[in-house]
Amino acid sequence: MKIQELKTFIVGNPPPHRGGLNWTFVKLTTDTGIVGVGEVYDAPFAPRALVAMIETTAERFVIGADPFKIEELWRKMYTHGYNQRPDVAKVAIMSAFEMACWDIIGKELNQPVYNLLGGKYNEKLRSYSYLYPSSSDPTQKSAHTDPYLAGETAAKFVKTGFTAIKLDPVGPTIRKAPVQLSLATLDNAEAVVKSVREAVGGSCDILIGTHGQMTTSSAIRLARRIEKYDPLWFEEPVPPENVDEMARVARFTTIPVATGERLATKYEFRELLEKQAAQILQMALGRVGGILEAKKIAGMAEAHYAQIAPHLYCGPIEAIANIQVDTCSPNFLVQESIETFGGFHAKILKEPIQWQDGYIIPPTKPGLGVELDEEVLAQYPYEGTSTCIDVRELEL
Repeated sequence: MKIQELKTFIVGNPPPHRGGLNWTFVKLTTDTGIVGVGEVYDAPFAPRALVAMIETTAERFVIGADPFKIEELWRKMYTHGYNQRPDVAKVAIMSAFEMACWDIIGKELNQPVYNLLGGKYNEKLRSYSYLYPSSSDPTQKSAHTDPYLAGETAAKFVKTGFTAIKLDPVGPTIRKAPVQLSLATLDNAEAVVKSVREAVGGSCDILIGTHGQMTTSSAIRLARRIEKYDPLWFEEPVPPENVDEMARVARFTTIPVATGERLATKYEFRELLEKQAAQILQMALGRVGGILEAKKIAGMAEAHYAQIAPHLYCGPIEAIANIQVDTCSPNFLVQESIETFGGFHAKILKEPIQWQDGYIIPPTKPGLGVELDEEVLAQYPYEGTSTCIDVRELEL
């Protein structure tokens, strides 16, 4: 079996843009007619440039390759150009091709991918969501930084069935990071977390989802204020480029540190674990190197008694790749959802991802277990020019 053809899709995600402004999918077809799909997560280039990078990589390494030889293909793509390092754009493209190969392998063997990586360990997967607003009205206050609205919105998500919700109580400082938060910002962030805890009681975990906005000292100050509300984690408290400083935050708080969405390959996660900088690893499968790379990271984490909670701010193909790894990983903690995987995430699939009473139900179909609806994709071409595909950059 050989990979014979590539097709790319740059899809415009309509308002309210849950999961990003646009999504990039690849479709590989073999000489036997089997199709596999993958997704690139947030490569920092405009769509036309990204498509050219995908096509160039495919021409050099993917077309004509055996999809079963994932390790060999991955290594060839990773080492080409004599850079051999975790470049996030290159590894994101590699991730999409790797996912598509697993989809092909699963379909050829008539097995879901998780059965090829150890088998089903988790019958269902606990799910959490950001506190998304109830409307796309740009004048609506953010539930992340408004104490009253935070508690009210959190209660609605709990009523839906969620047992964990995430919010960023620090606010729009991401482009100036890292900063020392003002006393007013610290006071408000504490009030937001307090409001959410009072609204949900002990029925729901609170996940503090900051985005590397703070200096180390500021992160420690915030952690001390909110520890009494017992968050499940403190996500990316400082920028991911300095693991030593993230480890210092981890030493000064009882809140577990979570991080990983901006990292690529097992090599960057190795340093996190060795320096005890994080207890919860949040690899994004459309950036980290794909399904097998994520499974390797999960195994490394398991040996350190760390857990995985794969990141998701993307489309449904990265989501289902996450789900495949979650299903076969003993140290799985919780999976990020885009609300309940309705809306556009469901519209572009022939059958939506199954979400029920706070849990994702793993698919049983071969391969990744979902199929893109290309007729729907064709109705939503991305026609923008922005290199920003992650709407959080606009919100924060």
